[in-house]
Amino acid sequence: METTLMCFLYYLFIIFCYYFANSVRAIESPKYTVIQSESDFQIRLYNESSWISAPSSRTNSFEKSTKAGFQRLYQYIHGANLNSSKFAITAPILTRIPSSISSEVGYSVRMYLSPHFQGKPPQPNPELKLQLEKWKSQCIAVRKFSGYAKDDNINKEIEALVSSLNKWLDKTSEIVHDASSYTVAQYNASFRSTERVNEVWINVSGFRSDC
Repeated sequence: METTLMCFLYYLFIIFCYYFANSVRAIESPKYTVIQSESDFQIRLYNESSWISAPSSRTNSFEKSTKAGFQRLYQYIHGANLNSSKFAITAPILTRIPSSISSEVGYSVRMYLSPHFQGKPPQPNPELKLQLEKWKSQCIAVRKFSGYAKDDNINKEIEALVSSLNKWLDKTSEIVHDASSYTVAQYNASFRSTERVNEVWINVSGFRSDC
């Protein structure tokens, strides 16, 4: 029963994304400036932002962790907070994945908090075990990929991004990046079979003076 409910809420979120993305009023997303654009990746400078995070240590599956984490985030934005506030969903949904060399255990699923709440976002109900996070301005290397983000293709995409960064730097090790994890960003409805957009992210803050 719990698994069925979790899947229902996840796909409900995907439907929300689809209809909002095709309406006049777009879903809110974190603001950024592109500071480097290559054929197969970008480096973006993201502004300071606030997020709500759902840590998960029960599974090593990207897909299962995303569904389970989103279930808790969905409850939070639909009133499961100390203010009983309800507010609009944002995009993308991020899933942070620990790397093979990381000592960290478990995944984290995150949702961006609108600036309307960033001064004092509602505290989540304790049973949801969510965490409010404040992100400083940071540089993120981003690679887009199409199709569906799944357990069997996300590692290939992050390896491609690392390879592109190394080639761009002429095989030097000057870039500074967070090797402990990477992030998958998802934007589209699950039933949208064409022109799908996903991204893999690596934090590369500090690799040059404006970043």
